[in-house]
Amino acid sequence: MKPLTRAEEEIMQILWDIERGFVKDILTPMTEPKPAYNTVSTIVRILERKGFVSHKSYGKSHEYFPIVSKDEYRTFIIKRMLEGYFESSFAKMTQFFKNDESLNTKQYQ
Repeated sequence: MKPLTRAEEEIMQILWDIERGFVKDILTPMTEPKPAYNTVSTIVRILERKGFVSHKSYGKSHEYFPIVSKDEYRTFIIKRMLEGYFESSFAKMTQFFKNDESLNTKQYQ
């Protein structure tokens, strides 16, 4: 598994929420300014090549759905962050968050 780009992740977040949909269904919840239909279609096809998404064909239309769960991706990203920034130590990561005053933990509770 590889990390997603910001645009890919935005589309995956939507697909995880709606569970399955056509490109127009993915575009609907996106914030303004919305990307072009063709842009979203291209990113979804890239996600399919990367193994995150699959589709069911209805003639020329495609209904897309995630094949990597949000939990699977979240676990991958957290492990990658632990390995890359905290020497694979959960204790070092929690200490970082505890010591960093710019991260006001009360606002995240």
